[in-house]
Amino acid sequence: MNATELRGQIVKMIGDIAPEADLSALDPAADLREALDIDSMDFLNLVIAVHAALGVDIPERDYPQVMSLDAMVSYVLARLPPA
Repeated sequence: MNATELRGQIVKMIGDIAPEADLSALDPAADLREALDIDSMDFLNLVIAVHAALGVDIPERDYPQVMSLDAMVSYVLARLPPA
């Protein structure tokens, strides 16, 4: 899976968690919680969705490393299990 495909999957997961968000206007470097006005529970649901769909565990200590779309794509891409 490449970064573009992964970004698309993560954006879909975000859309499932925050259906009212305008994802086309999302700055990929912005803090997801602030940009989408989601709470910590929604962010946790996103982390759980990433783990369930892609098999990548994001421990709580790493949450600061996945706060933006760009950061999450990079983090997950580096940790994807072999195909």
